[in-house]
Amino acid sequence: MSDAVGKAYPPTLYAVGREKIKEYARATGETDPLHLDHEAARAAGYADLVAPPMFAVVYCGPAMGPAYFDPDLQIDFARLVHGGQEFKWGPLVLAGDEITTVVSVTSIDERAGNGFFTFESVSTNHDGHTVSVGTWTNVVRA
Repeated sequence: MSDAVGKAYPPTLYAVGREKIKEYARATGETDPLHLDHEAARAAGYADLVAPPMFAVVYCGPAMGPAYFDPDLQIDFARLVHGGQEFKWGPLVLAGDEITTVVSVTSIDERAGNGFFTFESVSTNHDGHTVSVGTWTNVVRA
């Protein structure tokens, strides 16, 4: 299993939609008009709605799936719990962006019988700028 460290999964492409940003903003209690009103976003100088930073979980989600279910990792999904998440941000993500995310395994450890799986996601926009780098820590309980 530890020989999977460094393994990368195929890139996924996510087209960021205006309505998806609004839905996410409403669901998470965002009230900033930059996330909800495209005219306000344009008046502020943006081409379209601005995605809230944690919208990264939406465009990274499809890229994380293959890692969680990779038979090489032997993750028991029924025992998997979220251990932590950290992001480093680049340029803002806007409605209309196309985001490509690549996920790789950065570490696999065992502590007290629990498996710790850490992944890195690197997401770039259609202009080639890195919009987020995520560290995803997951624990498989003993």
